[in-house]
Amino acid sequence: MRESDDITVDTNSSTPLLEESEVKDRKEVSGMEQWRGEIVKSIVYAGLEAIFTCFSLIASISATNLSSVEVLALGIANMVADGISSSLGDFLSSSTKEDLAIEEMAVTQWELNNHRKDQQEQLLQQYQSLGMDLNDANTVVNIFAKYNDILRDQKMTAQKGVMPPDQGGEKPWKNGVVAFLAFAGFGAAPLLSFVVLKPFTDNELVMFIGACFMSAIALTFLGIAKAKICGKRNYVGSMGFVLLNGAVAASAAYFLGWML
Repeated sequence: MRESDDITVDTNSSTPLLEESEVKDRKEVSGMEQWRGEIVKSIVYAGLEAIFTCFSLIASISATNLSSVEVLALGIANMVADGISSSLGDFLSSSTKEDLAIEEMAVTQWELNNHRKDQQEQLLQQYQSLGMDLNDANTVVNIFAKYNDILRDQKMTAQKGVMPPDQGGEKPWKNGVVAFLAFAGFGAAPLLSFVVLKPFTDNELVMFIGACFMSAIALTFLGIAKAKICGKRNYVGSMGFVLLNGAVAASAAYFLGWML
């Protein structure tokens, strides 16, 4: 006879209950974890954009007759301008997402307050469409119905595909600041060779090769970070993909600068 796979829970065991303050603290911790994920994403993508943009600019103007000082000045100006643009874009994206979630939460709450039975039936049908048994789906919905906030959040995520607003975690302006700092930090990598090598040589080719080397190092680290964020273990593949993108962008910029 086949043994049952059901999990038996000892209802007589004493499970410590969370105090109200502990529940609030756990919600805040969950919100902070979501915000950290957004911060890491901002750092990686702003860093990639910064390296591609700054190195492509250096590659394009290195094909001209500009001096190393002029290349450095143009690179810094471009880095600051694009950094501000990138940070504002990140801020607007994060704030828009948060505003949308807040608005959707208010709409969902109104629907529950005025058409609760219909909303529970819709959620029941949604769970059934995902493959849940009717009795199990009905049990789950009835349990959620006892807790208004949980029912509202479940309707937002399962039925409307909108995540509830972060509980005190994500701050859009912080995302913008982090994006700017990441852009400025990683964007400076290709420019470092012009600063470090200037006292030793005036050879633009040597400085350009140094910029290639510094950009490759920065892209390698970002490739590893990108793989970790995506949960992939193929770090070599991720690094190779990022480096290939950088090489293609730089080559295109260099030849366009040379032709023009």
